[in-house]
Amino acid sequence: MLNFVIPVALAMLAIAMGLNLLRLVKGPSTPDRILALDTLTINTIAVVMLIGITASSAAYFEAALLIAMMGFIGTVALCKFLLGGDIIE
Repeated sequence: MLNFVIPVALAMLAIAMGLNLLRLVKGPSTPDRILALDTLTINTIAVVMLIGITASSAAYFEAALLIAMMGFIGTVALCKFLLGGDIIE
């Protein structure tokens, strides 16, 4: 069952990531671009998790955790910069 589901899920995530990249480049406003970048990070985490399930390796799950932390920090920093213009007070 996983031999069928994982490639389908990866294909769907590839389409979602392509649409996120389109919104990131074309986005009408800066908040839309930040949201597209955050969604792209979430999709990247999902891809890494699916590869980890396929490879049966715990290293991929640790990598997904690191990507999640860096994505969160990046999103917070970009939003803080957008609202206040200064990241470090």
